[in-house]
Amino acid sequence: MSNLNQTNKKIVWDWWRELQSCSSSDLVTLVNSVSTPDVCWHGPDPINTLQGTRAFIDKFWQPLMHSFPDLERQTHIFFGGESNGRRDGDISLDGGMWVTGTGYFNGTFSEDYLGIPATGAEVSIRWGEFCRLQDEKIVEVYFLLDYVDLMQQAGIEVLPPSLGVDGVYPPPHAADGVLLEEQDSQTSAYSLEHMRRFIFDGLNGYDASNLKSMGMADYFHPDAQWYGPGGIGACLSFKEFEDYHQAHWLLAFPDRQVQDLTSLLAEGHYSGGPGWAGVKATHTGEYKGVQATGNSLEINGLDWWKRDDEQLIENWVFVDMVHLFRQFGVDLFERMAAQIPKT
Repeated sequence: MSNLNQTNKKIVWDWWRELQSCSSSDLVTLVNSVSTPDVCWHGPDPINTLQGTRAFIDKFWQPLMHSFPDLERQTHIFFGGESNGRRDGDISLDGGMWVTGTGYFNGTFSEDYLGIPATGAEVSIRWGEFCRLQDEKIVEVYFLLDYVDLMQQAGIEVLPPSLGVDGVYPPPHAADGVLLEEQDSQTSAYSLEHMRRFIFDGLNGYDASNLKSMGMADYFHPDAQWYGPGGIGACLSFKEFEDYHQAHWLLAFPDRQVQDLTSLLAEGHYSGGPGWAGVKATHTGEYKGVQATGNSLEINGLDWWKRDDEQLIENWVFVDMVHLFRQFGVDLFERMAAQIPKT
């Protein structure tokens, strides 16, 4: 598996580097060289799922480059591995081979993007990506951009003020998140097993009585850094994580359950996973100014964790807030448009 993992990581690493410098006329050739023609790309709302090379280029990549023509990818975390995120632990039901990364797209906001008004200034757009590979080809991608954070950089607030700190999404403190070299297999296996316990025995253990029922203090270091999405903000200790995010999340969604994550993987001391409908819940309490709707929800998100021995010390988090609020009956892009002066 290690040789295949190293091969897959090189494919994705080279693909990301070549994509940002590729001319429009060569895009189809480049994308087809690394992915299958029917590659399935799951992206952020309102783009959502795209099927095939042409759809990825026409509906996502070229519009992004049109708005940010000097875009450069900065990678903070990068690793790969074989997935098993089943709640029952059945290793025969593996989720295949994956490569993942997260960081910033840095570039000049030259043209409006999805209606977000261009600022003419440099912005840093949070990105996260998980690629599934078969036979040295990318066959499936989960990808998010933090649109709420980008709106904030454009001076537009579509959600109530964050309780956490806005604009904080740094590389790992130890600057060791880009794992280009092969990692120790036993360390990687333990990180995956540790993450499975954290998710399925910890997060899913909440009994709606109090936060302690989840045992999160057993998994998070007291000084753990939790880098949340735009609209929630970063929590710079475990207490802040409980007070600023988790307590409000569980009030709104007390029955939420993490589902099977067939793309949960780990390498070295890092682990991560995407979940499209990775959490299912009922909206039974107020959340960020929206009263309970009683609606059944499917929450899309991406996570990366760093483990130090038995405790998690850093956690990078995406939630597709546009998709989440749409299920409340609230369109965050409409909220944004209402704040833009009419010309």
